[in-house]
Amino acid sequence: MKPHISIITLAVDNLEKSVRFYRDGLGWKTRGIVGADLEHGAAAIFELQPGLALALWPRASLAHEAGVELQSPAMTEFMLSHCVADRGEVDETLQQAAQAGGMVVKPARNTLLGGYSGIFKDPDGHLWEVAWSPEPAAASEANPEP
Repeated sequence: MKPHISIITLAVDNLEKSVRFYRDGLGWKTRGIVGADLEHGAAAIFELQPGLALALWPRASLAHEAGVELQSPAMTEFMLSHCVADRGEVDETLQQAAQAGGMVVKPARNTLLGGYSGIFKDPDGHLWEVAWSPEPAAASEANPEP
């Protein structure tokens, strides 16, 4: 299997609140909530970059679709990382997330390898690292050419 991720789906407690956080608070583009007329169908999709999207789906609907029992959320299961082009953008992004209703759980700080990063959680507790690295590869990945 060739590793390729097309959609990252996050289970959320309140779809409307989560859409407001990502759309209104962080400025991400979405068509809004789709599929609300279908049982377990309501979701919101944000295009992150060509070929990669973030989907928000109510926890109960995701559990139903997967055929598993609904469980309590566990924020330490994984963390998403957002690489930015410069050090100052780390602080700006953390501040934007906090103003949008997220919570900074680890303020920005220097990292062991010469970078700079901080961590926030969204309204559903999903962890997001905002990171900058002085390495050219990390900067080019943060802002890929169209």
